[in-house]
Amino acid sequence: MDWGTELWDRCDAIEKHTQSGLELAEKYVKFVKERTEIEQSYAKQLRNLSKKFNLKRIGKDEPDCRFTSYQSFMDILNELNDYAGQRELVAENMLMNICAELTKNLQELKQERKSYLTEAKKAQQALESTNKQLETSKKRFEREWREAERTAQYAEKTDQDLNATKADVEKAKQQAHSRAHVAEECKNDYAAQLQRFNKEQNQFYFNDMPLIFNKLQELDEKRVRKLAQGYILFAETEKQVMPIIGKCLDGIIKAGTNVNEKNDSMIVIEQNKSGFDPPGDVEFEDFSQGINRASSDSSLGTPKGPMDLLGKNRGKNFWLFSKKTKLSPSLLPPFSNPPAPSPTNGPPSPKFGREPLSYYLKEINKTVKPRIQSFRTLRRSKFTPERLPPPVVTEDFTHLPPEQRRKKLQQKLEEIGRDLQKEVDSSEALGKMKGVYEKNPQLGDPSSLLSQINQTAQNIERLRVEQSKYETWLAEAGGRGDTPRYKPHTFNNNEAHESPSPDGAHSDGGTPDVSNAIYTEFDDDFEDEEVAPPIGKCTAMYSFPGASEGTISMKEGEVLAVVEEDKGDGWTRVRRSNGSEGYIPTSYVTISLNI
Repeated sequence: MDWGTELWDRCDAIEKHTQSGLELAEKYVKFVKERTEIEQSYAKQLRNLSKKFNLKRIGKDEPDCRFTSYQSFMDILNELNDYAGQRELVAENMLMNICAELTKNLQELKQERKSYLTEAKKAQQALESTNKQLETSKKRFEREWREAERTAQYAEKTDQDLNATKADVEKAKQQAHSRAHVAEECKNDYAAQLQRFNKEQNQFYFNDMPLIFNKLQELDEKRVRKLAQGYILFAETEKQVMPIIGKCLDGIIKAGTNVNEKNDSMIVIEQNKSGFDPPGDVEFEDFSQGINRASSDSSLGTPKGPMDLLGKNRGKNFWLFSKKTKLSPSLLPPFSNPPAPSPTNGPPSPKFGREPLSYYLKEINKTVKPRIQSFRTLRRSKFTPERLPPPVVTEDFTHLPPEQRRKKLQQKLEEIGRDLQKEVDSSEALGKMKGVYEKNPQLGDPSSLLSQINQTAQNIERLRVEQSKYETWLAEAGGRGDTPRYKPHTFNNNEAHESPSPDGAHSDGGTPDVSNAIYTEFDDDFEDEEVAPPIGKCTAMYSFPGASEGTISMKEGEVLAVVEEDKGDGWTRVRRSNGSEGYIPTSYVTISLNI
């Protein structure tokens, strides 16, 4: 069934229907455009949200970057950003595949519909013109025929009149004959016009208009077909990004499952462990005996005797509350000048032999008592951030606790080592290039490289000086690994350097200090140490990469021999069955010592 046959007389209805269909298509295009605007706005808001909460502005050296919860949150933000990209892709595909295509087709359909309606209008006008000519010829025939009848009746009447002359009768007959002839011509013309009109009308209703109506039907069906494709693309565009959106959501789920609370706890310990020992008991000060006793240092524990300082604690820095301020001489208790230290690795001085206990109690009293007094003052005062002095950042990181100081110094040494290796490689390359220029002068002038070679040599010397300086500080901090042992340096009077003292403060370079003897004896003992027998064994609870210098890698469940216990810095020295040794985090293993 087609419109040309069934709707031959409903041209107005066909015109109205096709116009309504085009308006529906335009409405759908507008609907899709508004949907794409919503998608673009949604994607923009998601990107802004991801950017707002993105923590990449924090440097990679920040402590939070190592936590799995932080890394998972960063992964979630990245997946959300990718999700926003998929929403933008949906909007872009809808604009290109639906809106653009339908708009283009609509323009073509409008032009075709206009041309078909114009043809129908012309055919209608042609038929109406023929119909007007038919009516005109019909009226003329009617008028002429009536006139012919009237003249014929007059001629007959004149012929029967006895008074009429023969000339009057002839004249009346001639007029009747003339009118009859004109009426006959009008009759023939009317018949011809009628035949022509019928032919054109038949062409109009059975050929021209059905053809135009069928073309309009095809046009409307094409419009419906394109609109249906637009409906399908509306869903297909969404389905195309579903797999990638699913991957984004799977990535968010994976980020949640990657959070390891135990690992984060270990990182907190590693980043914030100070290396201090818990405070010992406060000793009773018996003023009735006249003996000056000091409170125990919270970072030293309770001393057992004079040999504890030279034995167990001689390799530690004596700090209190990680605050290494220089004591004012007015706060120190008055007593006689301390005896000069004994030579390195030599026998103790006579005063050490006669009064060791009195001397070390006075030394502890010098270091601890003013600090305890200062702590009590802070405890009695309002402990507000405004009243706290800002921390003083020093080049040797003495403002940090022992454990954190060792890590910072180790990181600085690794950084200097990398820079030094680059300069050494650059120096070797320049040397080779100079040799090539000397053999082949046409390639270049060897003297042009002298400035670069000298600058590289200066950089190497500067980095080696810095490396030596930081190695010395690392040795002072009790650093482990293949680093040079601490050796006191001698500075002239023009230099502003100070030699470190056991309690972490700095004393004047010209003042004798027992710390040199302590560190020297510690280094000698360390260097003379032989392969020690294992004192126990440990089982790894977690895997450890052992990337830092002096450490050793281990896998979860691996059993290692314990060579040296944790000295309070969070590291235990272990040995494998193949003889390789290194340090591992104490918190990563379970240790069972030999009885």
